[in-house]
Amino acid sequence: MASLALTFGSGAMTNSIADTTKTDLFFMIGSNPDTSHPTIGLRIHQAVDRGAKLIVIDPRRTRLADRADHWLSIQPGTDVAFLNGLMHIIVAEELWDKRFVAERTEDFDELQRLVEKYTPAHVSAITGIAEEQLYAVARLYAAEGRHAIFHGMGITHYVTGTDRVKSIANLAMLCGKVGVEGGGCNPLRGQNNVQGACDMGALFNTLPGYGSLDNEEMLDKFEKLWKIKVPRRPGKPATEVWDNISTGDIRALYIFGEDPAVADPNIAHVQSALEKLDFLVVQDLFLTETAKAADVVLPGACFAEKDGTFASTERRVQRVRKAVNPPGEAKPDWQIITELSHKMGYEMSYSSAEDVFEEIRQLLPQYKGITYERLEEVGLQWPVPTVDHPGTAVLHTETFTRGKGLFIPEEYIPPVELPDAEYPLKFTTGRDLARYNFSSMTGKTPEIDVISPEALAEVNPVDAAHYRITEGDWVRMTSRRGSVQMRATITDRSQKGTIFTTYNHTEALVNFLTLDALDRLSRSPEYKLCAIKVEVLGPELPQ
Repeated sequence: MASLALTFGSGAMTNSIADTTKTDLFFMIGSNPDTSHPTIGLRIHQAVDRGAKLIVIDPRRTRLADRADHWLSIQPGTDVAFLNGLMHIIVAEELWDKRFVAERTEDFDELQRLVEKYTPAHVSAITGIAEEQLYAVARLYAAEGRHAIFHGMGITHYVTGTDRVKSIANLAMLCGKVGVEGGGCNPLRGQNNVQGACDMGALFNTLPGYGSLDNEEMLDKFEKLWKIKVPRRPGKPATEVWDNISTGDIRALYIFGEDPAVADPNIAHVQSALEKLDFLVVQDLFLTETAKAADVVLPGACFAEKDGTFASTERRVQRVRKAVNPPGEAKPDWQIITELSHKMGYEMSYSSAEDVFEEIRQLLPQYKGITYERLEEVGLQWPVPTVDHPGTAVLHTETFTRGKGLFIPEEYIPPVELPDAEYPLKFTTGRDLARYNFSSMTGKTPEIDVISPEALAEVNPVDAAHYRITEGDWVRMTSRRGSVQMRATITDRSQKGTIFTTYNHTEALVNFLTLDALDRLSRSPEYKLCAIKVEVLGPELPQ
């Protein structure tokens, strides 16, 4: 991952959101920003209004798919085959950016060798995309112009998520679309400040600032400042915690800002693991489902009740300022952790969020030139190496972090769980615009309940006729892990053979169905695809 040098390890956009005004073509794959990133979605709509081209690769016909020059209704889980197929055409027709590839990349011959077998006929059979569409999209993306790839959780939430990200990077480098305004590879992060959390080292295998655990120079710097010995071994990926609890390797857990009892895949397994813990601490704004299982709950402050910084999906570090005092005994997270550390015998001498940020500036080279004073007026996009540096709107304009960009071709690997005679349908999920994650906050607002009262299972008319489902019927969907009940709606927006629903309603916890198989590198789960069967319960839910 790191060798790609496209900051995919950190999941950051190579370009800025404002760049959308300069983009000639948007290549949207595995993301529906209208519901998951509405401010970016709006900018893409505005760009299409002014004449920008749009390619949408999505099993489901979204609003952006309705406006696309090309909508490719891909079979879920086949993105690597599709991307390799585009590169096959681009190489075969000699459409790639020969100067960029020669001067700025390595191992082109490895890519060329792998994609040779991904002929349009072979890829069409895997993906369900017509050969003429493959040719049209490959030629359009490879043509002259500022072309940007945007992708989201529909790419990364598979066991082959890192393979997909690498394939996207391969395509962008092959066509020379990286390091230019209006272009690049732009992953849209899943939640607010995910980028900031990763920057700060909230990953199992890196230091803050994405330093490697074998980087002795950086480790020395941390140890000198903190006056402790920093562990050299990787931690446990969050998605592997539950198995480690079940085996007795983890006996206590401290969770804050997460609600895994409803948000993780295969939540029956998660809930069982939580019950086995000797001790559970949860730090959160509300008494979430996870907090209800805790031995101790530490009340945290929300964004409007504390000072600090967030880092957005475009690497922009911005101030957040306290508007009101936290209620009751609630405190900002940094203060809770500082006081807890003191009681445990390690003195943290911060007196404000700015004190913490000053330490961040000392340790993270990307943040070195950022100060609270500079953030008073406008946010800055890292890397900001000096206090007079304006920030970096576009990454890799002249060179990649490792020097030359490395092509890392990947073979297509089928999804872990495909339909069979017992579980004949595919199941996938997305976001509800009106709600956020699992409604621990938005579920407390009656007005939002009016806009979005329930999750609906979107069923294609062909499947509805086959299973005798009518509009509004209650259905029970069952996977190898569990069941969930909700009402059905009949729509051709969902692909034949695939049922789609949103995952934001706690009354319909879809993660009883989802699969907890993990990507071999990122350890992200295969949220986006599993096999299910469906039963019709009728117009009323049985008592």
